[in-house]
Amino acid sequence: MKEKINFLLAGVGGQGTILASDVLVNAGLAAGYQAKQAEVHGMSQRGGSVTSHVRWGKTVFSPLIGAGEVDVLLAFEKAEALRNLNQLRHGALALINAEAILPVTVTSGGQTYPQDEQLKTAFSQITDQAVYVDGVKLAKDTGSVKAANVVLLGALSALMESSGLTGSELPVEKWLDIVSQRVPAKWVELNRKAFLAGREAVPV
Repeated sequence: MKEKINFLLAGVGGQGTILASDVLVNAGLAAGYQAKQAEVHGMSQRGGSVTSHVRWGKTVFSPLIGAGEVDVLLAFEKAEALRNLNQLRHGALALINAEAILPVTVTSGGQTYPQDEQLKTAFSQITDQAVYVDGVKLAKDTGSVKAANVVLLGALSALMESSGLTGSELPVEKWLDIVSQRVPAKWVELNRKAFLAGREAVPV
C-alpha cells in the first residue's frame, strides 16, 4: 500500500469527471486511506474545462496537488491531457481517452488542435506509462456513450493494479460496488459492463 497517491482528472463539462472523482474518493476510503477531492477550476457546463484533484494518503490535509506532484492522470479529452502535462511527476501513470472535443477557438480557425503524434511525443518525455483508450467507442459498445467515464475508471483500476499502486485492498468487486452506488438503479448493469470493458481494454 502506497503512502500516498495524487490523482488529477482533466476533461470538459459533460464528460462525467465529477462522478469519476467521487468514485475515486470512495475507492480511496475503501482502500484504507484518507481521501479528499477538489474541483480546482473550470466551468462544469458542457464544453468548459473541468479539472479535479483527488488525494489518497495516510493523512491528507489538503486536496490540492502541487505542480509536478501528480502520480496518476485520468484525462477524458486529448487536449486537456496535454494542457495538464506539466502537473505530472516523471514516471507518472497517465490514462488518456482518445476523444477530441474541439473548442470554439479551434472551430473558428483561431487555433489548431494538437495531433496525436504531438500528444504522444510530449507524454513520452515525461513518462513511459501513458496509455490511450477509446472510451467512447467502448462505452457505445456496452450500450451508452454516457458510460465512457466509467469505462475509463475500469481501465484505470486495472492499470493501478498492474503498476502496483493498488492491490488486494481494492478488489474489482469493491470498485463495482462503489460505481453501482453512484448511478441510477436502472443504469447499474450497464455501468458494471462499462467498467469491466475498460479493464479488459488495457495491457496488464
